[in-house]
Amino acid sequence: MPTVDEKFVHPALFYRTGQDYADHTVTFVREGLALGEPVAVAVPGPNLGIIRDGLGPDAEDVLLLDMTDAGRNPGRIIPGVLRAFADAHPQSRVRIIGEPIWAGRTSVEYPACAQHEALINAAFEGRAATILCPYDESRLDDEVLADARITHPTLIAGGRERTSEAYDWRAVVDRYNEALTPAPDAAVFSFGSAELPDARHFAVARAAQLGLAGQRLQDTELAVAELTTNSVIHGGGQGVLRIWAEAGQVVCEVRDQGRLADPLAGRRPPERGQIGGRGLMLVHYVSDLVRLHTAPDGTAVRFYVGL
Repeated sequence: MPTVDEKFVHPALFYRTGQDYADHTVTFVREGLALGEPVAVAVPGPNLGIIRDGLGPDAEDVLLLDMTDAGRNPGRIIPGVLRAFADAHPQSRVRIIGEPIWAGRTSVEYPACAQHEALINAAFEGRAATILCPYDESRLDDEVLADARITHPTLIAGGRERTSEAYDWRAVVDRYNEALTPAPDAAVFSFGSAELPDARHFAVARAAQLGLAGQRLQDTELAVAELTTNSVIHGGGQGVLRIWAEAGQVVCEVRDQGRLADPLAGRRPPERGQIGGRGLMLVHYVSDLVRLHTAPDGTAVRFYVGL
């Protein structure tokens, strides 16, 4: 049994300059190293360079990841970055810097980013971890900064730390559970259990016509197979597949009559020996973005693959 403090700490760091960023993040990392805590840093490339330079030789003792790669799809950050690191050190308190929201994020990506920040609180409840999330006040919209105050119980700004009076992570999960409107020119295929192979072939053929090839086409086939199978097993036995191109990406969407009750579905790593339950997580791993809407009358899962 772990003997470390089991309290989960999840502060948002608001910064304005590179120096401000370096001062707080490097201090945070060095404090962890001094305590003997395993430390990981997952931030966008330029900020990764700031931290690496600030740490000097100490950077060799830290796992450094470019979040624009490791966290391109916000839905895979919890299982693939945060939980992967924490689970690799079960006997220690871990310390992580995670910056999943940067000025280059699009309006299509942002709802998934905000939900990710909120769901960290559920994923790490009772875990011995501190996850610091930086926010660039000089470049991010006011709405993004306001959401950060809702998704983080602790706020750090101007060198001062305080409790967030707005903290309510569930409200952000619910608010960004937005209805998804398919493109009017989407190719459509309705399926049941007998049509699962045909649905997969339909998606592959259409994605190839739209420009996907090689591994990206294989990723699309895998994701479609997982989602359509889930629809048949858990979503009322049937569903509708749509596929179209949008802003340099191929977009696939599967709708059915099921409802996802677990907000961490697809982001919770499977337990050892667990059979099944990996389908949506696989979709997160092979996609550049996943958007999801679930309601009493059904669920839509939409994934994006870059051309």
